Amino acid sequence: MATRKRAGGKGKGSGENELVFVALGGLGEIGMNMALYGYGPEHDRRWLMVDCGVTFAGPDLPGVDIVVPDIRFIEEELDRLDGIVITHAHEDHYGAIVHLWPRLKAPLYMTPFTAGLLEAKAAGEPGVGKIPVTVVEQGARVEIGPFEVEFVAMSHSIPEPCALAIRSPAGTVLHSGDWKIDPTPGIGKPIDTQRLAEIGDEGVLALICDSTNAPREGSSPSEADVAKGLATVIRKAKRRVAVTTFASNVARIRSVALAAKEAERDVVVMGRSMQRTIEVCRELGYLDDIPAFLSEDAYGYLPPERVVLLLTGSQGEERAALARIAAGDHRNVALSKGDMVIFSSRTIPGNEKAVGSIINKLAESEVDIVTDRDALVHVSGHPRQDELLQLYDLLKPQALIPAHGEAMHLKAHRDLAVRHGIKDTLIARNGDIVRLGTGKLTVVDEVPVGITVKDGLLYGDVEEMGVNERRKLSFAGAMTVCVVIDAKGMVIGEPMVSMFGLPETDREGDDLEDIVIDEVMSALDSIPKNRRRDDDLVAEAARRAARAAVRDCWGKKPLTEALVQRV
Repeated sequence: MATRKRAGGKGKGSGENELVFVALGGLGEIGMNMALYGYGPEHDRRWLMVDCGVTFAGPDLPGVDIVVPDIRFIEEELDRLDGIVITHAHEDHYGAIVHLWPRLKAPLYMTPFTAGLLEAKAAGEPGVGKIPVTVVEQGARVEIGPFEVEFVAMSHSIPEPCALAIRSPAGTVLHSGDWKIDPTPGIGKPIDTQRLAEIGDEGVLALICDSTNAPREGSSPSEADVAKGLATVIRKAKRRVAVTTFASNVARIRSVALAAKEAERDVVVMGRSMQRTIEVCRELGYLDDIPAFLSEDAYGYLPPERVVLLLTGSQGEERAALARIAAGDHRNVALSKGDMVIFSSRTIPGNEKAVGSIINKLAESEVDIVTDRDALVHVSGHPRQDELLQLYDLLKPQALIPAHGEAMHLKAHRDLAVRHGIKDTLIARNGDIVRLGTGKLTVVDEVPVGITVKDGLLYGDVEEMGVNERRKLSFAGAMTVCVVIDAKGMVIGEPMVSMFGLPETDREGDDLEDIVIDEVMSALDSIPKNRRRDDDLVAEAARRAARAAVRDCWGKKPLTEALVQRV
């Protein structure tokens, strides 16, 4: 592993042309992928951005819709940002474009499928408008500033995934994107191992590579194997079948459709994102040999043994179709005893509880559940160890930076590479500027990184959006106290107290509001009249007394505000 060096940007070669890599998201985490490649002298680098992804908020960010990378570093370098290249159309790689492109406004390059999904996504996002895109085919090469970028066909759980061979005067870097080795991906081109080998023969300075499945031995099964597994399960089903998967997994949509056709069933599609993906695929010819899908309005008219329901919600999303069906509150669709739900997906870490809740609700209705533990109904789109080793052998990289994964994935990937003979490896962090191609991988500087949250119609950091206060509210509630004081400093009446999310009584059954009022009155009485003319002093005394009263009774300190009104 390379030595971590902090040179503050003043190290050797700072006035010479050099190639650097820095991630603004996607290292040490799942999602929010955004990488930058820079070429030139330290103070005048030209930049290429690779991917622009989101991640989704967990319970630690209450009320937040999505999370995108903090782009303040590259915003200060916008005059030197030559382009943005997207590897594929998964949300964690392209989903932030509609939110961040209006601030970046750099040329965008992507394949037809990604461009089609982006156009549909932008049309549904208020105030975004049309985003100009340069559409490129897999296998194409484009000149972007000092870089030449080749879009190399890979296999993944979405059409048209690409690795990027990024060439500069310093040499070639291979940015893998998400991938696996699958000669029968079900839709689109298989991974182009011949071209990867040719690039390897040219010489690869560094491989920046997907680490999601690096701890797992062996190879991932093919999408063709899943198609057979789904066909077997659906053929044996006696009543309705519902299949939930990611809307972007077109090969899986195709496999479900073919399995339904074989079993003489019709496919009913639910979910706006699923419909959007299917429309783009129809336009591009990916589903030409598939019968037309039916809308959810047809569900009630089909006999139970004739229907396959294809829908979103595999990750337990509250507003997705599956969650509403499981709760029994969908207006058009219901499942009952003997029906089957197939989870043709992997539960993303952090979603286990939400998915488990849906499975339990379905089980209460005596619906049969099938997951990848029961049958081959899902495979990952990411490489296991044997596939990683094959890629190493194809590319023969001089150095490796593990990417796209949490700390344990990055470490497992680094250890595998070292065992295979790639000695120059580095586990980098978001914000590290890594020098490539001049001997050992070295961290030469760092840039500010973090997150920006979308909260309703607004964007900002966690503090600006009030998320920290929401966390406190969810834990200990809130309380307001209003005190009325006349010109002579006399307290008029009792303080008015409003409580939100607090207990009504203490352990002895005494009213908590009365206890707070008594404590606030006592605190105000202790302030001399002449000092009660200071509103800030009075408000702070009331706030502290109210919060202390609740703490003594309940053991928690609510978010507390106090107001002073003069009469």
